[in-house]
Amino acid sequence: MDLNYFKKIRILDSGMGQELLARGLVTKGTLWSATSLIDEKFNDLVIDTHLSSIEAGAEVILTNTFTTRRVRMDQNQVGKLFKFANKKACELAIRAKKLSKKNILIAGSLPAQNDTYEVDRRDENIIEKNFFDQASIINPYIDFFYLDVLSSGREVEIASRVTSKFNKPVLVGLHIKKNCKLASNESIASVVNKYRNNNWLGIIAACVSLEIIEKISEEMNSLNLPFGFKANLWAVEEPLPVHRFNDAKHNEIGKNPNITLGKRKEITGKVFCEFSKRIIEKGATILGGCCETDNSHIRGLSKLKKF
Repeated sequence: MDLNYFKKIRILDSGMGQELLARGLVTKGTLWSATSLIDEKFNDLVIDTHLSSIEAGAEVILTNTFTTRRVRMDQNQVGKLFKFANKKACELAIRAKKLSKKNILIAGSLPAQNDTYEVDRRDENIIEKNFFDQASIINPYIDFFYLDVLSSGREVEIASRVTSKFNKPVLVGLHIKKNCKLASNESIASVVNKYRNNNWLGIIAACVSLEIIEKISEEMNSLNLPFGFKANLWAVEEPLPVHRFNDAKHNEIGKNPNITLGKRKEITGKVFCEFSKRIIEKGATILGGCCETDNSHIRGLSKLKKF
């Protein structure tokens, strides 16, 4: 693919997991979106969600592989379905692309391999194997890898090393805290300057609030890489894994993360569009949504293609 793809405005999809739950997905434990792959009756829900994003204007869709990481599957006693679930996610994305009859790209979601929003402090060899095992399954089906919500330079370095083995470009998604740094306390600039390579398509703020994105946009623009965001609409500015919240009720953890994290209902598609316009003015070209965004937000973004 063209390594300059993101040098002009491109629209990514909205959040998959929360949208599936909103559309009726019933899940157990902390599998969330992975349930839609394991339980065949929800497969069409994944295809329909992809199609809705494409119809709203998304030019890139992500494989539904955020919660099919090895650790999450093992924690929920379905580790034996690891390969099946990751492959199924890719097949459903390809099916949606074919049904749309549009020339969209498929990004392989390669998430943080332990808990989301936190630094993975496990042994480097274990982390590398986790990344490699998932990347090797999704690689044949995708146009590029998306490093999905990483929280430290160490994870970026390991994931970049792994994906380089497959000779595919990479979009790097960094999760940023309210102090405008990664959870590892590293700055965006230090991570990019230390670990960037010729396969990087760009960097985005991944599953980050609108307010934080506004604060970091100038720093991101200074790094001489295409940049942008996949913004979340959680009610909390700084999310943590649900089980880490003191007020999270154990019997509700597996139902829907927004029971604990909330949802910003006031951020309509129009509001999201106006926010995005301001970030474009600061140089952003990569626009998309993460948790609690839906097609109305992507539809708003698609209007900015001519901005």
